[in-house]
Amino acid sequence: MSPASANEAAQAVLVTGAGQGLGAIIAAQLHSAGWKVAVSDLDGAAARAVADTLDASGATACALALDVARHAAFETALASLQARWGGVQALVNNAAVTVATPVMDIAPDEFQRVLSINAGGVFAGSQVFGRHFAANGYGRIVNLASLAGQNGGTATGAHYAASKGAIVTLTKVFARELGPSGVTVNAVAPGPLDLPIVYRTVPAERMGAFLGNIPVGALGDPSYVAATVAHLLSPAAGFVTGATWDINGGLYLR
Repeated sequence: MSPASANEAAQAVLVTGAGQGLGAIIAAQLHSAGWKVAVSDLDGAAARAVADTLDASGATACALALDVARHAAFETALASLQARWGGVQALVNNAAVTVATPVMDIAPDEFQRVLSINAGGVFAGSQVFGRHFAANGYGRIVNLASLAGQNGGTATGAHYAASKGAIVTLTKVFARELGPSGVTVNAVAPGPLDLPIVYRTVPAERMGAFLGNIPVGALGDPSYVAATVAHLLSPAAGFVTGATWDINGGLYLR
């Protein structure tokens, strides 16, 4: 599919980890922009609830139970979307687990679990869908990285920070590999957003000081992150690839 033809018909996108939080907001933003959206999540019921709010008929939104730690799950998801909509043109790798265990207390199994979901999911999704996009000559992949992967993590665990740093590198690797085939791969690295996960991670008694350390003095708007993802998925963003766009209120400057 060429960029021109991508503009002519509703494109399809798979959003992982979209059963709640930022993923659900991204899914809603893309659906409102005219995308057909596959809402995927480890929790299939949560994915279904979100998809039903977008289009209960299933014509332009569907739900998929997807374990991003399983490479084969992405193969199954791709086959499902090819059967339903004739293909898919974009992937948003959003699924992640956030854990704030102190570094010296992280058990090896916990470390591996976080890496396999957060970084492993991006690798598997980008490989499976990237191959499909390359074969069609067009595609967009956006990965959700994080400020934690750039500054070493101050409110999250070392395993979470390491996994998000790996996503920044994987974004560059896949961008270089897939660019000649008409596929762009980018990342968005949000700082703390106005989402429940932030309030669960930062104790109420620390929130004032936490906000005081952010140069703009406030949590980020997740809807703006979703809009940024939508822009990077558009044909207009064809000259942007391998990039990580920071949305962190000035917490990390480079």
